[in-house]
Amino acid sequence: MARSGDTDVEFNPRFFESVLRQPRVEAIVDGIGNRALGIAQTNAPVDTEEYRDGLHIEHHESRYRRTTRVVGSDEKTLLIESKTGNLARALKQAKQ
Repeated sequence: MARSGDTDVEFNPRFFESVLRQPRVEAIVDGIGNRALGIAQTNAPVDTEEYRDGLHIEHHESRYRRTTRVVGSDEKTLLIESKTGNLARALKQAKQ
């Protein structure tokens, strides 16, 4: 039985790069992102509709994977998010 500190694990970054860039993995991530976007738009506070209409999906390329982000382009997005937590709640609901 190994004691604490006796086990040494080395990860192969090329393996994770190949797995995380597969189209099926990206489709799963995009699906959750699209669900989160739909929930966020449905639950968005509507005053002038600019916040709700400014919500969209963006993709970001990093070293090992492509990420999907739900972002807002309205100038009041940060203020609305800080008061309502709309995007954070939408992401939690989309992951369930």
